[in-house]
Amino acid sequence: MLDWEDLRRFFPVTQKYIYLNHAGVSPLSTQVQSSMEAFLKEATENGYTNPEMWTETIESCRQSAARLINANPDEIAFVKNTTQGIILTANGINWQVGDNVVTTNVEFPSNIYPWWNLERHGVETRLVQEMNKRILVEDIIAKIDSRTRIVTISHVEFASGYRNDITTIGEICRDKGILFFVDAIQALGAFEVDVKKQHIDFLSADGHKWLLGPEGAAIYYCAKNKLNQLTNTNIGWASVVDDLSFSEYNLTQKPSARRFEEGSYNTVGIFGLNAAITLLLEIGIPNIERRILDLTQCLIKNLYDQGYEILSPVENELERSGIVIFRSRKFSSDMLFEIFYQSGVSCAKRGGGIRLSPHFYNSEAEIDIVADILSTVAD
Repeated sequence: MLDWEDLRRFFPVTQKYIYLNHAGVSPLSTQVQSSMEAFLKEATENGYTNPEMWTETIESCRQSAARLINANPDEIAFVKNTTQGIILTANGINWQVGDNVVTTNVEFPSNIYPWWNLERHGVETRLVQEMNKRILVEDIIAKIDSRTRIVTISHVEFASGYRNDITTIGEICRDKGILFFVDAIQALGAFEVDVKKQHIDFLSADGHKWLLGPEGAAIYYCAKNKLNQLTNTNIGWASVVDDLSFSEYNLTQKPSARRFEEGSYNTVGIFGLNAAITLLLEIGIPNIERRILDLTQCLIKNLYDQGYEILSPVENELERSGIVIFRSRKFSSDMLFEIFYQSGVSCAKRGGGIRLSPHFYNSEAEIDIVADILSTVAD
């Protein structure tokens, strides 16, 4: 039996705040802090005289990231953020005039603009409309035709908390011979992601949300059997097989996702990301998923009991995520946000209301305090 209360000691932020903004930017654990400080100490005192230490941690992180999503380490590249992974995919496909992309009208802009930018190649971006805060699979199917090259979607929608059925969408794409990209930043670290079971071809996620890692250290997954379907538009010195033969030019790219790592790593960020993923794997994603769903259910009940309007899907647990968005019928979201801010509750304004997003180390007592705060301005 996991002691959730004991795990709180790894998160000093709990001493000052009720932190419910993991869908925004998460606080770091003491493990992440220690790992990043260890790298900084090494680099400060020894420079680059012990490169094996750097390489060992980077490759350990690659293996842990692969384990997290049930991939092979050779299918993992480190990129600077979620957006870079989307751009690599969007720019890498061999587009033909008349091709189209299917996504939704409620994606974060990083999963819209790179596809819109393909209009110069004659590529159409088709937007599936959200219905009652949900993306219906049948509406995705209706947008697909013989010229659809890829479906790209968030595992969890940032402005509603709706958790898309990516397993079914992945199966549809596989059966129709369509590529499938998943923006996993609002799910990875909180919910199961299995690129094999869910038939995901490409995936990207930065570390600073549910992975509980630092900003600027992201993972990009490219399925091995799709590697040669992407033209690498960001080739750099580290993309090629003889990357350390600096005076002997050879454009032969690495036969793995490492070809997308065009230059030097964000090494300190990867040290932190490695520690973050290690902690998540030790606790177990199924345990974390259950914990988050239980905490959000407590939030939902308290909000309902006090008459607040919940904007996130709540009836079907399979549609729920770590995000709960609500609003008051009498008071503005600005006012509620300010009340939370003055009370030491970290949240965000999103999706027409207040977005709360707890992680596993949050406590039931914190949820009760939030309920008490809201009771002072209950509808």
